[in-house]
Amino acid sequence: MEKLMRLIKLSSRSGFTLVELLIVVFILAVLAAIVLPRFNSSTDEAKEAALRSSLLEMRNAIELYYHQHNNVYPGFNKTDGTGKTTIDAEGQTAFFNQLTLYTDVNGKTAVAKDLEANPQIRYGPYLKRSTLPVNPIDGSAHVTLLLNNAALDQHDQPPAPRAGDSGWWFNVVSGKFVANTPGSGIDGTPYYLW
Repeated sequence: MEKLMRLIKLSSRSGFTLVELLIVVFILAVLAAIVLPRFNSSTDEAKEAALRSSLLEMRNAIELYYHQHNNVYPGFNKTDGTGKTTIDAEGQTAFFNQLTLYTDVNGKTAVAKDLEANPQIRYGPYLKRSTLPVNPIDGSAHVTLLLNNAALDQHDQPPAPRAGDSGWWFNVVSGKFVANTPGSGIDGTPYYLW
């Protein structure tokens, strides 16, 4: 009988009280409140590092293209090498193709490099992959171009992005390439001024 009573006492004391559970939940909540902002900060820092890397990659590719194509930036000339782009869709296609395909000095593009059949097509591609990098802040690879027929021909400062803008901004005349993203970095500098 005594063993039975001891067993009953042990079994009734083996659980946690509501107060003990609430204390544990409270401690976990406090720890989460301390750790999560640090995790979010690390995520923001990683996105900003990726943004800097993408900007550097694109700016280097654009500058190399510029120096190999008689001081003309990608997207300025048509992909057939016959003259200036005049509409946005034409400029978008030219910018993309001239950075991801082979080109001649006038910006004419070709999928393959065959120096025997076409010795003029000897430059590029300038990006290792056949896509433009995604802006890590907003997840878009879209490039908004300021074309050579724009009223602000030598406009070297991009307009401040509006809500809904995303991806990249590129001036085909000046070669300025920036993030077309509203918001600012951790240091307070707007992304489009990086």
